Amino acid sequence: MPIHNDLITLSNTAATLVVENDNMPQEVHLHNMTKSSNEYIHLGNADMTLTNSIHIDPGETVNYHLGPGDELYAMSNPSGLVVGVLRITQD
Repeated sequence: MPIHNDLITLSNTAATLVVENDNMPQEVHLHNMTKSSNEYIHLGNADMTLTNSIHIDPGETVNYHLGPGDELYAMSNPSGLVVGVLRITQD
């Protein structure tokens, strides 16, 4: 099982692809790298906005299992926050 890790800087105006689709299921761990209060990473699909998405609190880690073909986008509020991404894929 290959492990991929990335640090991705996000915008508050456009959704950024943070987990690309794969033909196999993926285990995904996402971490809001900031420790400052009221600075959130928002998650969703390609059409997400800051007002229609769920968020990750500062310093928080969330885990997801994505199915084959699924992808995940993110934005930050404020702009410029970094999300840590750890993906475990199957061969």
